[in-house]
Amino acid sequence: MQIKIQLGKLRLQLPLEEIIRSQQETNNLQILPISLAHTLALEGLPMPHRDPFDRLWVVQANIEGATLISRDKIFEQYPVQVFW
Repeated sequence: MQIKIQLGKLRLQLPLEEIIRSQQETNNLQILPISLAHTLALEGLPMPHRDPFDRLWVVQANIEGATLISRDKIFEQYPVQVFW
C-alpha cells in the first residue's frame, strides 16, 4: 500500500500507519509475513501480468485461506477469492 501511495495510485484520508493500527484494533487485522511457502507457490501461478506484489497477494490469500480485497480487475484472471 505504501508503494501504491508513493506512485500516486492510492490516496487515503488518513496516514497509512494510523489506518492499519486502527484496523488491527477494531477488526483484528493481521499483517501476513511472506513465507517460503508463499514464495515457492509463485512457480505454479499463471502469469496474466507480472506485478510481483499482486502475484504474492494471490498466493498468500490462497495458502492462508483468505479473501483478497481489491478493486483491481486483474485478480479476476487469477485463481483467488476476491472481495470488492
